[in-house]
Amino acid sequence: MKQRNAYNQLSDYKTMWTETANGGAVTYHKTCIVEWSEHSITLRSGGWETVTTKKKLNQSAHQFGLGFGVYQTKGNWFVDLPNGETVPFMDRITFARA
Repeated sequence: MKQRNAYNQLSDYKTMWTETANGGAVTYHKTCIVEWSEHSITLRSGGWETVTTKKKLNQSAHQFGLGFGVYQTKGNWFVDLPNGETVPFMDRITFARA
């Protein structure tokens, strides 16, 4: 039996995801935290910039091959974009998908 890596794959605890031919979305609690299409990705925290939300964002990026990463430094969140740029996290940040 293959074991799930907790840092690379979403659990289904209060989390739902959908995939379509052109994109998908991940909802944690009642907030759509990641939404993607062929050309763009939108991230949201719903005001909950918690360790668990950040972990779910990163798990989504890895599981669905979205090419971004979210990390925290001195209490501030940052996003490593698919193009290699790093920007401050803002709720509803939208960027190009690689």
